[in-house]
Amino acid sequence: MKWKQQIHNMKAYQPGKPIEAVKEMYNLQEVVKLASNENPFGCSPKINEFLQQAAVNHAIYPDGYAQSLRTVMAQHLQVSENELIFGNGSDDLIAMITRSLLYPGVNTVMADLTFSQYWHNADIEGAEVRKVPVVDGAHDLPKMLEAIDDNTSVVWVCSPNNPTGVVIADDELRAFLAQVPKDVLVVLDEAYFEYVVDERHKNTLPLIHEFPNVIILRTFSKAYGLAGFRVGYGIAHQSIIAKIDPVRAPFNNTVLSHEIAKIAVADQQFIKECVAANERGKRQFEAFCDKHGLHYYPSATNFVLFEIKADSDIVFEKLMQRGFIVRSGRALGAPGYLRVTIGTEEQNNAFFEQLEAVLQEQGVLV
Repeated sequence: MKWKQQIHNMKAYQPGKPIEAVKEMYNLQEVVKLASNENPFGCSPKINEFLQQAAVNHAIYPDGYAQSLRTVMAQHLQVSENELIFGNGSDDLIAMITRSLLYPGVNTVMADLTFSQYWHNADIEGAEVRKVPVVDGAHDLPKMLEAIDDNTSVVWVCSPNNPTGVVIADDELRAFLAQVPKDVLVVLDEAYFEYVVDERHKNTLPLIHEFPNVIILRTFSKAYGLAGFRVGYGIAHQSIIAKIDPVRAPFNNTVLSHEIAKIAVADQQFIKECVAANERGKRQFEAFCDKHGLHYYPSATNFVLFEIKADSDIVFEKLMQRGFIVRSGRALGAPGYLRVTIGTEEQNNAFFEQLEAVLQEQGVLV
């Protein structure tokens, strides 16, 4: 087989372990998954009402242009329809961008720690990857500017950042964008945008007109609770959308996902309630870490990356045996830390009880 050289020894993305597999593995009656930053409150109840009555002809291809969803989202975001592109989750959009702009001879700049799919896709295309270490969990924007040269094609900015949860203030981001060369695409990944309540960060949509080399990525997988329907979207100047769209696979969303996403975006009250509950849950995590002297990154998301002062792989495994699936920091490039999705108040309290027991076993807590 004439495989691409760069895919030799490459590992596939490792998602959080599925609930049913963990139940069977450890003979558990109940398992709580706090590993993949899904919405613990599910999705809008209006979606469940729709699904009970939906009559969709699954023999018919979906609209490849996503016209009905496009119209709804353009109105919701107050952008033009030709400034939108839809993906099978924002992972699909990351792959489209990478396939369009990265190849041997060019480089791409990103933070370290940040979302692994940026460099994973870049490696597949044979581009040089330049990682700039984060400072206190935040993008080091001045150092990222220094890493850009004449061969830089794409810069990835994840805000709020995964896995640290830190958001970039609007004025800092605008100052950064003003210095990025206009022939370099800046991908502003805002998968957790809806959860941000930081007053320093408002709405970045005006940036696509102020800086025509910016594309913003958002998703229905997090706050909207629709990870299973796989709908992500990009917002950019129409010239960028027109270049990326031919790379998009035809029919990359389903008929059902188009309808579901339209219902979800119309129910902003549900989003407000989830964000308020998430903020209360975040205070629980902060209180737990403060109580035990554990460092944590200030999160603008629905997860917290925090220190456990122990081997994170061992603690991850022990927690799984006790019915809680989280993410080991070692897998994310942060050994000695856990990344945990903020759950319901009851889930959080039960999780802290089990984590305290595990950390006592590990000699961290006395």
